[in-house]
Amino acid sequence: MIVVGLTGSIGMGKSNAAGALRALGVPVHDADGEVHRLLGPGGGAVKAVAAAFPGVLAGNRIDRKALGDRVFGDTAALRRLEAILHPLVRRSSRRFQAAAARRGVKLAVLDIPLLYESRGEKTVDAVIVVSAPALVQRQRVLARPDMTEAKFRAILTRQVPDLQKRRRADFVVATGGPRGDTFRQLQRIVRRIRTEGRRALRKHPPSVGRGPAWASH
Repeated sequence: MIVVGLTGSIGMGKSNAAGALRALGVPVHDADGEVHRLLGPGGGAVKAVAAAFPGVLAGNRIDRKALGDRVFGDTAALRRLEAILHPLVRRSSRRFQAAAARRGVKLAVLDIPLLYESRGEKTVDAVIVVSAPALVQRQRVLARPDMTEAKFRAILTRQVPDLQKRRRADFVVATGGPRGDTFRQLQRIVRRIRTEGRRALRKHPPSVGRGPAWASH
């Protein structure tokens, strides 16, 4: 089974790309979704997180806004949280991959927002990076509830720059245009991997999304 990582900086359209891959019949493990489950009602991380961060427990779940306020801008607190969550997410990912392999799946995707930041590229066979012009990214992010310029800038400082991600990727998908264009790019990648197998993963310049002028800067 070929395992591909899907990643991209905040606001680059990764969730839409993951949805397109599922529509193409590719099983996708959603790391963010798993975190939500772990912190949700009865989630596997609720007790540990509540103990590490008093005041964030709300019934049988974690108040994610309160938790976010506690760790935002506090590197030590963020690392404590990651030390709880990351092993649980990795365990979920391994179960997902094992189940996919048992079903005879040929291609599976791990949707990991901080793949390069956590050196997760070492655990996959190839990486798809989704990317959009900085102006589009900014508009998307600042349209989110409770997002501010300061918070956006702080998030960017914790992420590998988009240009570096594109340079390190095996495949780059441009998401600044119509959603159908993103779908077609991913369709070509999926078709290529399914047709060529591991030959499609030989190191080469990123093969998709290099057309727009912004993609070379």
